[in-house]
Amino acid sequence: MGVSDNTKGLILAVASSAFIGSSFILKKKGLKRAGATGTRAGVGGYTYLLEPLWWAGMMTMIVGEVANFVAYVYAPAVLVTPLGALSIIISAVLAHFLLKERLQKMGVLGCVSCIVGSVVIVIHAPQEKILNSVQEIWNLATQPDFLVYVAATISLVLALILHFEPRCGQTNILIYLGICSLMGSLTVVSIKAIGIAIKLTLDGISQIAYPQTWFFLTVAAICVITQLNYLNKALDTFNAAIVSPVYYVMFTTLTIIASAIMFKDWSGQNISSIASEICGFITVLSGTIILHATREKEPASTQGSVTWYISGDSMKSLEDEHLITLRSSDYLEQ
Repeated sequence: MGVSDNTKGLILAVASSAFIGSSFILKKKGLKRAGATGTRAGVGGYTYLLEPLWWAGMMTMIVGEVANFVAYVYAPAVLVTPLGALSIIISAVLAHFLLKERLQKMGVLGCVSCIVGSVVIVIHAPQEKILNSVQEIWNLATQPDFLVYVAATISLVLALILHFEPRCGQTNILIYLGICSLMGSLTVVSIKAIGIAIKLTLDGISQIAYPQTWFFLTVAAICVITQLNYLNKALDTFNAAIVSPVYYVMFTTLTIIASAIMFKDWSGQNISSIASEICGFITVLSGTIILHATREKEPASTQGSVTWYISGDSMKSLEDEHLITLRSSDYLEQ
């Protein structure tokens, strides 16, 4: 007896979460090393492209994303999406031990709340329709309601990039991750279309000749590149143990909203399911607030101070150095 499609999707989704969760840590370490010798990614630098450890994280993420992509082909999103929560646990635990980014007890509670709330949302989210061709997805994607969602998403992304990023991108984690998540909701639609096209083509029903296939492929490429760019900035600027769960929560929420608008399944839901989804959103919001409130602050340099390191022997350790520090602003010209 062969393995069912849902089982294949389940295995691929779990493997995907393991790879993606690990990639956050590898990329973060690579970004730190690159930032120590060049311009940080958070302020527009690209020296991380010369860092092997960052590329190791990048390759790990690609493997995870490919596994996630194939999982969506074999299993419905309602099964695949919640398993992304495993990447949160993996990245948080690895960040605690490898990056020394301490996760507070309340932070753990916030992480759990995010996972529980997201799972509740996905469990009670509308079931996806069974699609048999790229043309079916194209017909759904060109509905007026979904076109309005696409227009609103693109407008928000442009506003975040052009207006909010220069002003508060370095202090508000929602700016970078908002861009990633908004683009991600459009990526899911394109990935689903591409997956169906590949599966049908392998079954002998070629979808290569359809222009919609190449359109969805182009959209997916643009969205993925944008996501990676701003995810790098988020990882370089904020605590990895916070980036992973917040990104998961925002991405999952926006993906469910996009799916509901596109497939119009909410109209057939009962009151119990709708109430459960609202409770899930509240739980996610509460978890996000807890994570923000308990995140470990990055050490900041002391302003208004000058320090000299005086030593006759350059081989002495830091403990042997004599430190002279001026902390009063009276000694500094403003």
